[in-house]
Amino acid sequence: MNITILFPTQTEASLFQRDDVSTVISGVGLTATALASIKAIQQQPDVLILAGIAGVYPHARLKMGDVVLVESEVEGDLGFFTPDGFVHLAHLPLEMDFARRHTLFCPHLPVNAPFQLARSMSLNAAMAPFVDTQQVDIENMEGAAFFHTCLQEQQRFLEIRAISNLVKIGDDNWDMQGSVRALTEGLHQLITLLHAST
Repeated sequence: MNITILFPTQTEASLFQRDDVSTVISGVGLTATALASIKAIQQQPDVLILAGIAGVYPHARLKMGDVVLVESEVEGDLGFFTPDGFVHLAHLPLEMDFARRHTLFCPHLPVNAPFQLARSMSLNAAMAPFVDTQQVDIENMEGAAFFHTCLQEQQRFLEIRAISNLVKIGDDNWDMQGSVRALTEGLHQLITLLHAST
């Protein structure tokens, strides 16, 4: 099986070493990830994996160090401000041409993967105080672009994240080293599972 892994940063990739997969440092953010995803898809991998760290929202049943597979992504700050506050495009009346469902789902989740599933929000500005976080568990800065690109190009894909921090402005209690270790261990488990399923 031909597997390619996209890491947003070198830090997230720093502990991962494996000869049977290809790795790419995609860059942080939605734009860089969309471009890196397209380039990776052109190499025709069987599976494309986005692997990185993520923040967890206080209401989610996850803790720092947990490793999750992302089942859905939404581009959380896609919208505009009004005198009454921020309006997401997905909350506009359905009869408007550009008002459509903006939550993207992964149709390739393994059945017996040893990970919790998480709903994710992608943001250009992390910890943005104006977005609606009630229906999501974690946040990152790349996943929605990755999901959108893979779905449009009919590429089999997965996203794996390790929880590094609580999404709370002023909370600097990040566990970068621990989350990168957990991410690396989770990736090895996921790749072994994918190879076993062929």
